[in-house]
Amino acid sequence: MKKITVILTAVILVLIVSACGSVNNASDRNTGADSAANTVSDGQNSGGARLAGSHFETDKDGYVVLKGITDLTPHSELIEFVEPALEKRGIKIDLVSTASDAVTNERVSSGEIDFNFCQHLPYLEEYNETNSDTLVSAGGIHIEPIAAYSEKYEKLEDVPDNASIVVPNDATNEYRALKIIEEAGFIKLDENLSGQRAGVTDIKEYIKPVTIKEIDSAQIIGLANDFDIYITNTNKAIEAGIDTSKYLFRESEDSPYANIITVRAEDKDDPAVTALVEELKSDETKKFIEEHYNGAVIPAK
Repeated sequence: MKKITVILTAVILVLIVSACGSVNNASDRNTGADSAANTVSDGQNSGGARLAGSHFETDKDGYVVLKGITDLTPHSELIEFVEPALEKRGIKIDLVSTASDAVTNERVSSGEIDFNFCQHLPYLEEYNETNSDTLVSAGGIHIEPIAAYSEKYEKLEDVPDNASIVVPNDATNEYRALKIIEEAGFIKLDENLSGQRAGVTDIKEYIKPVTIKEIDSAQIIGLANDFDIYITNTNKAIEAGIDTSKYLFRESEDSPYANIITVRAEDKDDPAVTALVEELKSDETKKFIEEHYNGAVIPAK
């Protein structure tokens, strides 16, 4: 009888141990599955989700990499602001330079870089016409109203007769400068101007006696003290530390000269380019612009 009792006890113990082993194995499998699921989730939350459909090169971690050139202010600062959002979408930005030059568009055309962010559409159209190129805008991001400043006078009404005014000498920015000089009451431009281009030879009438000199836009701020009024692009004024709220007169906020993301025509609809433009035009970026540039930079509509 004792033998039977011992045998039954042993069988029961074996069954209990087996059952526990099965439960533990199942628990281990579930834990492993949960761990794997968490790993996938963590990877996606940290930007692991990869961008599909883009033809641009990827890095060793699978991120699409867009190479670009921007101006320093505010362009590179806006790119820096949207980089975290872009990484979550599987995109990284490689800024080759934060100083555009005369061959920046050519570097996009050749494929050396993928985009630039340093010009407005009329400037690009002038470049395309002059160079038989076909670069396009992927989207307008912000406006930098061109403005007139002075090292000598605080108000427009203080500017005397025979004042000297310096303006940029490239066709589109000179047109912008002459338009605000006209709106300020100094001159009257030819009403039959074709396109958004003008030079001093297109001045029909001097309403107030002034002299206007055309020079390279990069030299204007350095020569500001030589003139009564100097007209320059907002990004150059910001970079030079000029208080952009202290202008004599400037373009209105509905200026058509939005700074654009410039790309090759075949890249305009690439998912990576689309994502870049979306983030630069997001509500978060608009808020950043409004809070950081004191009205000198305006989000494009």
